[in-house]
Amino acid sequence: MSYESSISDLRRMVGKNEQIFWRGKPNKVCYILEGIFNPLLPFAIVWLLVDSSIMLSASQSTNGASLDLGLLLFFMFHLMPVWIYLCGVLFVYRRYKHTEYIVTNKGIYVSGGLFSYSCEMKPFAELSRVNIHRGIIDQILGVGDVVLTSSLIPDFMAKNTPTSSKIGLTIEDINEYRQVFDLIKKLQEDIYTDTMYPNDLRPVENHGYKTEYKSRGSLDI
Repeated sequence: MSYESSISDLRRMVGKNEQIFWRGKPNKVCYILEGIFNPLLPFAIVWLLVDSSIMLSASQSTNGASLDLGLLLFFMFHLMPVWIYLCGVLFVYRRYKHTEYIVTNKGIYVSGGLFSYSCEMKPFAELSRVNIHRGIIDQILGVGDVVLTSSLIPDFMAKNTPTSSKIGLTIEDINEYRQVFDLIKKLQEDIYTDTMYPNDLRPVENHGYKTEYKSRGSLDI
């Protein structure tokens, strides 16, 4: 069954009266490469080289004898930053499988997680800024991130948090980043304006300020 036609847990969270404008997942190649070449990589390499040189010196001081078991266990524990990095790389595909994004006329749905699995929804009323972020790997592969933050939170904090959080969220590594950026910006503007200047006492069919949800089409992937 293809991704487009599958019914995921995140898709089941969307209300019956909501219209889905876009649904997607990160670019698989970019997501995995960013999981490998993450900020922890140089730190893990330096840590491994330092510990390896110390272990080599300790081994030479014993005239070729094996290292003491206690010392070996100490180094195994001391290499914890390296193990953390390697675990992140080994499980990056699992995180990718759990990651999905949906944009509706009510808000943005995101799912993610490594060992646990979470599905959350952010209404447009909680988000105030929409930006595009493109790292080096994003630019090489032609993808980008759509970063959404509150008015009190700097953009870089939202980019460096998990996929979703209380302060904002990032739609990462998507091919249609420009279209999704324009879509969310338009929805946010319409909903904010209609909330500030409501007409018709909020009827079933919205006649608010320049809102066109009845005539808008969906953005398919």
